[in-house]
Amino acid sequence: MRSLVLAGLLAGLVTPVAAQTLPSVAVFDFALTNTSPAASTPEELARLQRLDQQLRDGLRGHFTVVDVGPVRDRLTRVDSIRGCNGCELDLARELGAQQVAYGWVQKVSNLILNVNLVVEETSTGRTLRAESVDIRGNTDDSWTRGLRYLLNERMFRGE
Repeated sequence: MRSLVLAGLLAGLVTPVAAQTLPSVAVFDFALTNTSPAASTPEELARLQRLDQQLRDGLRGHFTVVDVGPVRDRLTRVDSIRGCNGCELDLARELGAQQVAYGWVQKVSNLILNVNLVVEETSTGRTLRAESVDIRGNTDDSWTRGLRYLLNERMFRGE
């Protein structure tokens, strides 16, 4: 009985320490890069917002996700975080994040799209991960499944 109590106490001590060792990440919103002849739709913009939350949720447990709210207003002048000449690193550092993640969906057509994700180290600017997955079909379900696949099979496979 004493060994069970001791094991329970040790487990309680180990869990918070493990949570503290997760790297912190600032996650910036997805962008839509539309290279198709068709205009972007309100549905696609709504899908981007859902991907933002899905990404943050998918990174929890692997990272401590940092709130980017304090710097969000400075991004209103930028179409995409990936085109801001390194501002993502400065903003993430300001937030105290060790890493930064951002993504974009490229719409080639209503049939062919791809979901892209980059994770960079804020101290060096080095790209730690750059992953992409092609999806077929421009639907809520295909976008959700695409990001889920990217996270589960590309980013965190085997973890």
